Amino acid sequence: MITLRLASERGKANFGWLDSKHSFSFGSYYDPEQMGFSALRVINDDSVTPGAGFATHGHRDMEIISYVLEGSIAHKDSEGNVEVLPAGEFQLMSAGSGITHSEYNASATEPLKFLQIWIQPNTLGNTPGYQQKNFGQAAGLTTIATPTGENGTLQIKQNAILSQLILAPHSELIYTVAATRKVYVHQVAGELVVDTEILAAGDGVKITDAQTITLKNNQDDQSTALIFDLP
Repeated sequence: MITLRLASERGKANFGWLDSKHSFSFGSYYDPEQMGFSALRVINDDSVTPGAGFATHGHRDMEIISYVLEGSIAHKDSEGNVEVLPAGEFQLMSAGSGITHSEYNASATEPLKFLQIWIQPNTLGNTPGYQQKNFGQAAGLTTIATPTGENGTLQIKQNAILSQLILAPHSELIYTVAATRKVYVHQVAGELVVDTEILAAGDGVKITDAQTITLKNNQDDQSTALIFDLP
């Protein structure tokens, strides 16, 4: 079963310095039909003006992934991590028993665009952790996060797998789904056909009770998506 989540139907918040689109209920946006999907709780599509950002604030018991699409993030947290995330970089912050951090647009002149993703952990009260890596732009499926951190992936505290999908023009890929698993596809750029549904940037699909998923790029431009394989 496939359920389409259109970009145009997402929640919205605009504070001047921040323009955010919410795939699921977040902040002042509440939709009882959009409370997340399996362990996936938040996908926020955030645009931040130059020099602005999120002042120091706290989290606990959440796996927080940032994926930079344009610009760069200046990150600082209570664990002593002071980092800059350029475009193409993935960051995984395990809030665990509690962490505070700030996230700012690292540029005084260029905009920042990134995805903020929250996944609920399967254990609570963990030691906070920080991971950051660029996985490149290779065509096909690139695994980003796994429960074990195998093969250089980010290690997430949930039985979930995050992958980056890049399809060249006029190509396709068959994704195999293990029994009882759920899949969420979030379209980042370009167009993607997921079985029979056509996704543009910002669209998503919830997939249940599937054994395989056919992913096609019928366009002349590259297609980029994130695939969440969930319990």
